[in-house]
Amino acid sequence: MSLHEGTIAALKQRTGRRGTSAFVEALIQCELERKRLRELVAAAEAEHGPVEQQAVDAKRAIPRGNATSATDAA
Repeated sequence: MSLHEGTIAALKQRTGRRGTSAFVEALIQCELERKRLRELVAAAEAEHGPVEQQAVDAKRAIPRGNATSATDAA
């Protein structure tokens, strides 16, 4: 594996010498989960059609506390 020296330095500064492997492992796991979620969304959209952006925006607003009514969460 090859990384840019500046990237390695920033990583070590943020994680310390011993935390680097755990940090990289967590990043890889997150990326694998994102890819799997994209696959699941693609499969669902292939079966049911694309999701409307308004519905996506309403769902995203829920954890942020931005939903203005019960219908926003639908």
